[in-house]
Amino acid sequence: MKICDKEVRIQGRLIKLGSLDADTYEFLENPEEALEEVRRCGTRIDLFTFMQRMPDTSPKYRYPMVWDNLAVLPVTTYDHWWTRQVNDKTRNMVRRAHKKGVTLRELSFDDELLRGIWTIYNECAIRRGKPFAHYGKDLDTVGAEAGTFLDRSTFIGAFLEEKLIGFVKLLYDETRTQAGLLHIISMIQHRDKAPTNALIAAAVRSCADRGIPDLVYSRFSDGNKQRDSLMDFKLHHGFQRINLPRYYVPITRAGAIAFRLGLHKRLADHVPEPILAKMRELRKTWYERKSQAVAQTS
Repeated sequence: MKICDKEVRIQGRLIKLGSLDADTYEFLENPEEALEEVRRCGTRIDLFTFMQRMPDTSPKYRYPMVWDNLAVLPVTTYDHWWTRQVNDKTRNMVRRAHKKGVTLRELSFDDELLRGIWTIYNECAIRRGKPFAHYGKDLDTVGAEAGTFLDRSTFIGAFLEEKLIGFVKLLYDETRTQAGLLHIISMIQHRDKAPTNALIAAAVRSCADRGIPDLVYSRFSDGNKQRDSLMDFKLHHGFQRINLPRYYVPITRAGAIAFRLGLHKRLADHVPEPILAKMRELRKTWYERKSQAVAQTS
């Protein structure tokens, strides 16, 4: 379904939680109007959530809210990023990519790019210690998912001898004041060539050339997650944590009760972070052993 010409995603069984399909990449220009459409839509939604747009970090609305966050890189010029916002290690990683023969260029979304994305997705079933969500998808599914918001997107590819080994999809918001890294991924077998570092650099240059002041790399921290390698990667490339209001608007009585009881949160949000960290480590070890066993028998 759509509200204010934006796709809406509805999740949950007991409590139906609605949000923009591109939440954190798209924003409500007029929340009051949008919520009125939600109430009249005829589809059951108990709670509707949305994040406030940058640069306003103080709550603007009186709806129930919690604090959310984004990883944001303020962009002025590429030279400023290169000399002032990153450290020597990051600069060396970007240099390494070029020395290893990695080239970067903006791409049109066509069959060649689609097949390259599909190949990257199907390189490895396990990434970051858990099953990779895009592994095993067919070309049509990958095309449908990667081909969204094409009028507001830029694809940048990392190539090694004309083979795509990584890509980033930048999605601009309607005001062209924010570009989000909707997806950034590189082949694990070419990690030594630092293609992901080079893609970040290319994304910064793309934003600087277009006059887009903020580059967003998803959330800085998900829930109360402790610092990890991905957070360090974002910090090393100049991204900062920006806290923003996230509103939860009850549409039904059940939604109001659910919010008071904390049922809008994920199950993981109710578990102490030290326990979650141990569980993630155990999951990573289990999948690594499983992958090794499969490799030995193949």
